Amino acid sequence: MKHALLIIDVQNDFCPGGSLAVTDGDQIVSGINDIMNDFDYVILTQDWHPANHSSFASNQNADPFSVIDMPYGPQVLWPDHCIQGSFGSALHEDLNTTRADLIIRKGQNPGVDSYSAFFENDRTTATGLHGYLTERSVSKVTLVGLATDYCVNFSAQDAVKLGYETHVRIDLCRAIDLDGSLDQARSDWNALGIGTS
Repeated sequence: MKHALLIIDVQNDFCPGGSLAVTDGDQIVSGINDIMNDFDYVILTQDWHPANHSSFASNQNADPFSVIDMPYGPQVLWPDHCIQGSFGSALHEDLNTTRADLIIRKGQNPGVDSYSAFFENDRTTATGLHGYLTERSVSKVTLVGLATDYCVNFSAQDAVKLGYETHVRIDLCRAIDLDGSLDQARSDWNALGIGTS
């Protein structure tokens, strides 16, 4: 049974000082580096938005963290973050990227946000990760990264629905916790049989 580590969005804009900073987001980096060699494959994801992305509050003349309806459902409007090629979009400088077998860039379509490592938020447009893992006979995934209740959460839920044995290392994640989103994520994981530690 092949086991992959999915490292979600450990980028400068999600770390202290970034435009969408997650509290203590940088504190997980060394721990993630320490476990990389325990896995058959290591996959990194990056938010990689064009400046005109529809999920940016600035492009909707709305307040950050407000919610609007998009064709694919409710969408939280975020501060501008992880703009392609910017310092904020870069992976954290202390993250060991040389161990990565694959880097998935997501959120490039200006009309659709993309939390999950597997699908954009329309729930149909695939990133290609499932095909990559399938071809390599990966049946188990462990997730770490930022943020627990958004991109890690959506990735974990998609993973288990696609048939992977799925585990989240809570100690190597940090959350935004917007309006109870962390508790909701934990509840969903329990219902889906996603393991945590």
